[in-house]
Amino acid sequence: MKILMLSIFAPHFFNWTEQLKDSGYEVYWFDIFDSNTRVEQIDFVEQIIGWRYKWNYPCRYRLKKNAPALTGFINIFNERDFQKHLEKQIEKIEPDVIHSFVMYLSGVPALPVMKKFPHIKWVYSSWGSDMYYYQRQPEHLEGMRKTLPYMDYMFADCQRDYNLAKSHGFKGKFMGVFPGGGGFDSKVFDSYIKRQESRNIILIKGYQGLHGKCISVLEAVQKLEKYLKSYSIVVFGAPQEVFEYVETRSLKDFTNLQVYGKIPQQKLIELMGQSLIYIGNSSSDGIPNTLLEAIVMGIFPIQSNPGGATAEIIEHKKNGLIITNWENINEISNLLLEAIKNQSLREKAITWNLINVKPRLKREELKNKVLKKYKLIESEIK
Repeated sequence: MKILMLSIFAPHFFNWTEQLKDSGYEVYWFDIFDSNTRVEQIDFVEQIIGWRYKWNYPCRYRLKKNAPALTGFINIFNERDFQKHLEKQIEKIEPDVIHSFVMYLSGVPALPVMKKFPHIKWVYSSWGSDMYYYQRQPEHLEGMRKTLPYMDYMFADCQRDYNLAKSHGFKGKFMGVFPGGGGFDSKVFDSYIKRQESRNIILIKGYQGLHGKCISVLEAVQKLEKYLKSYSIVVFGAPQEVFEYVETRSLKDFTNLQVYGKIPQQKLIELMGQSLIYIGNSSSDGIPNTLLEAIVMGIFPIQSNPGGATAEIIEHKKNGLIITNWENINEISNLLLEAIKNQSLREKAITWNLINVKPRLKREELKNKVLKKYKLIESEIK
């Protein structure tokens, strides 16, 4: 079976696709925004890159940064059309299946082309805010409703998104709930796990912007200063906005606070192995990969619950704590205080997660389940 993947350059996508290695399938990746970068992690995949620009003229990236209007004008003549090139690749490859990752990036834009090839099975993977947030945008919702009826199969990282897809016109087969990047390799993750009694880090996801709401958590942290002096507070993945917030608040005087920007995955896993409590807060998401990583690493999780996605894996006060309102500072501070003071709750939650959730996230087991889904698709190709 030939599978043509449509996706942006993204670690989630690479981790997912790696599951198809040695599957016997002929796999192609069309890099829809064309990073023009070959990815060794999926070296078994035929990678369609370097397609977007006719001429890679000198100083193109500098011009894009400093003169976007001029770059836009040049691209009228220099940039190849995505749909035309996708059609060309389909005619060349003759795939049995096309798999689109993220609706508004590689689903809706591919629809006019897919209509020309109705015999090709179309698979869709929903990630994060793909359905939940973008259904609120009229233009995206219109595109979603036009596209979903043409899709034959769907993977999602939460049940919520399948329910939303059905409400917006999806009539195909649901292949199940799977982490967006596949499962986790226990051999790699377990080597970084420290004993609970030696952990004292409160780890905070630093994303801030359209969906990430780290600053609400930092406001809650400020309220609890006297309770947090014996802990190390570490923020990771912080953008400039978070750094600036810390520098202009009393947080700048917290000697036990460290803020990092983007860090390597291995560094994050090392931090998780030393962390006691994890906090993730957002206004829109699916089931966050970092939440799953925190569970695998034996951390007590506190997580927001947009659209009910988190509640699919966390039961409040059983195996973690759920933030019901991402912008309610008092709620977040009360939850963090409860996590700090209630050692019994933490221990029971972590034990429950390690026994009941972690085994379901093992990479090899999930990989086998994913491959069975692709086998099912293969069996239905006429």
